Amino acid sequence: MKRIVFTLVFACAVLCAPAQLLYRISGNGLPSPSYIIGTYHLADVGFVDSIPGIHQAMNDCQQVYGELVMSDMLGGDSVALMQQAMMLPEGMTLQKLLTANEMSRLNAFMKELMGMDMNNPLVAQQMGKMTPSALSTLLSVYTFVKKGGNFNVQNSFDDYFQKQARNHGKAVGGLETLAFQIKVLYGGKSLERQKELLMCQVDNAAFMDEMTDRVIKAFYAQDLDALMKALDEKLNNSCDTSPEEENELIYNRNSNWVKKMPALMVKKPTLFAVGAAHLPGEKGVLNLLRQAGYKVEGIK
Repeated sequence: MKRIVFTLVFACAVLCAPAQLLYRISGNGLPSPSYIIGTYHLADVGFVDSIPGIHQAMNDCQQVYGELVMSDMLGGDSVALMQQAMMLPEGMTLQKLLTANEMSRLNAFMKELMGMDMNNPLVAQQMGKMTPSALSTLLSVYTFVKKGGNFNVQNSFDDYFQKQARNHGKAVGGLETLAFQIKVLYGGKSLERQKELLMCQVDNAAFMDEMTDRVIKAFYAQDLDALMKALDEKLNNSCDTSPEEENELIYNRNSNWVKKMPALMVKKPTLFAVGAAHLPGEKGVLNLLRQAGYKVEGIK
């Protein structure tokens, strides 16, 4: 469940990794090195200056690729597509989907977090028709902001690298399309499973709060090992992400990205900026690149 929550606001993976976020990719016939940086989608943009070697890597690369082209998210058609995916079917509301007891627990959680709940007509109008997955994402962002985080969807950590590339006349691209991410994040689970995971978030507030603190601290310490340990904590019940869900959210995407990266790197030295938790582990992007014959070195 923790992985699903954080992947929905655009992060996730497993196992240990060194304490750094930026890696150089070389060898295997590449005419020039490329780089990959692990991001935390809610991180403060100003933190970029604390990452060793990032500005030199940006100068050396001729194009930037993210999980998707961030500016695509702000277009009218894209916004409409996202809104459609985040809303319940016509005539359905959370009030109808949840039991009275579940609704009471959700309201108590929202009241504590936001100071208001679904008993407020404006809140009910804005959030009461959202899918459980979409509401879970929104509540995760509220949790981050309540802890002092400063998240601006129009000036996000991931988008920084693409904006800088454009400012210097460099190409920008995405390893996935927005439609694909919407399908993975919002279309891959039944409403019943979405409801179950939302209530897991509600009923384990203290656990989730502590995990959020650990994720934030680990990322800003550039400690992927600690980040993964935090994300990989388990409740040992149905709230935990299933192997099938992990494959859909993480491992299949890692594999698809690594299949696309060689052609991009041969054409131009590229900076890849993707969620930090996609990098480490046996089936993480870094190891998959090494298995494909590349030399992958952390930049300290």
